[in-house]
Amino acid sequence: MIQSLFGSTEEKKPGLFERMKQAVTRTRENLSERIDEVVAFSKEIDRNTLDDLEATLIGADLGSATTHQVLEKLREKADRKQIGNVDELKRLLKEELLAILNAANTPPVEREEGMAEVVLVVGVNGTGKTTTIGKLAQLLRSEGKTVLLCAGDTFRAAAIEQLEVWGQRTGTEVVRTKSGGDPAAVLFDALQAANARHIDCVIVDTAGRLHTKTNLMQELEKIRRTAQRIIPGAPHEVLLVIDATTGQNGLQQAKLFTDAAAVTGVVLTKLDGTAKGGVVVAIARELGLPVRYVGVGEKAADLLPFDPKEFVDSLFA
Repeated sequence: MIQSLFGSTEEKKPGLFERMKQAVTRTRENLSERIDEVVAFSKEIDRNTLDDLEATLIGADLGSATTHQVLEKLREKADRKQIGNVDELKRLLKEELLAILNAANTPPVEREEGMAEVVLVVGVNGTGKTTTIGKLAQLLRSEGKTVLLCAGDTFRAAAIEQLEVWGQRTGTEVVRTKSGGDPAAVLFDALQAANARHIDCVIVDTAGRLHTKTNLMQELEKIRRTAQRIIPGAPHEVLLVIDATTGQNGLQQAKLFTDAAAVTGVVLTKLDGTAKGGVVVAIARELGLPVRYVGVGEKAADLLPFDPKEFVDSLFA
């Protein structure tokens, strides 16, 4: 029998849409309200109107490639006089954005029953990687799952201690080694402990930077091989943490990890701190990756499971 912690179809907790709506307030103001302004000066919605809309979409950080794709679809409809008013324009825009998000929304690898789900968390330093791990532990524990944290970032000063603070805050045990130790060795210990104790999920912190790009990628590959040796099919999820406030710059940094680390999903942090939440759509199109979670605050409970339809609806609510 196969089951997945991350593929659960459990009913969502009430209030998630409202929290998402609040998180994207600045993006919504930047996008939806600007659309109203653009259309207000047009007698009809035609190609010229959509040309004026281009800067608005890029300003929301959809990126030039994604903006071009979306506007080409809308221009075809405008040429056929199929966009009658601003509400119709927004509805069609929502459809295009949702189609891009859904196309990238692949499910995570399922785990065998009785084996721990192994989640590697990767990303450049400063994106909120360790904080995200703590929030994810809190979220899973709130769903009644048992969680073990693995301090695999042994190279950054204070990374282990930072993870231990989150472990204490969320009541989650942390498996660690000394600073500068072998990340694969500490992962081996964590997965052995998880098997012995029938833990549901092991979340692994990893180095965000080593001396060279090659060293970093070799280290991540070594960690992957170690996980596969102990738990067949592991890692089941490789989550890439991206800081939403860095926008397209963060997207370029993220491309470093996508192939070498075999990333399967994205966690977008600090979504509440930016007017450029459209980067969610750019991630889906340019990286071909689903956004799994979004960070919407500093507290342990401020990590929301990402739902493409809720996100798009909240941009125009």
